[in-house]
Amino acid sequence: MKHKTAAIYARVSTDKQKVDMQVEELKKYISNRDFKLGQLYIDQGYTGGNINRPAYGHMMEDAHKRLFDVLIVWKLDRLSRSLKDLITTLETLGSLGIDFISYDNSLDTSTPTGKLVFHVVGSVAEFERDIIRERVRAGLANARRNGKRLGRPSILAKVSPKIHILKENGLSNRAIARKLRVGEATVRRALKS
Repeated sequence: MKHKTAAIYARVSTDKQKVDMQVEELKKYISNRDFKLGQLYIDQGYTGGNINRPAYGHMMEDAHKRLFDVLIVWKLDRLSRSLKDLITTLETLGSLGIDFISYDNSLDTSTPTGKLVFHVVGSVAEFERDIIRERVRAGLANARRNGKRLGRPSILAKVSPKIHILKENGLSNRAIARKLRVGEATVRRALKS
């Protein structure tokens, strides 16, 4: 029987704090579960408020390469303090077939109960995305009803004064188009208005 490889992710917010206690306890847990110890990913002195952390990024790259089967953290907030980032990370790991264990929170997606909790969390995240999508659509529809122009400004409005000046200086439509890097049709429309 092949033993699952378990990677450890640990994080502390300041350089004065140490991850030793987290890592040692998780190593014991890995041994008790009969996992094989894989890579340690440690972010020292990084906040959990965002995922722009070197060890976190390296861990996610290795997850995509399937270099480990299980990711273990001391607590959920060690992985991320942002619910959105946490859910995204868990969904990514799940889609890659990697189990996730939060030691102190007793969340283990390798067990039936843990999978249920994971799916409930995933469903809540999907519900939240759908609500946001509905709000954005309603906001755009309301803006259109109120006559608000959506999207980037027209190129015509931006270059029209330049086109008129260049035409007054005797340039052909083709030369103006080349000089301003626009189509000749845009030049013609500007000159008509």
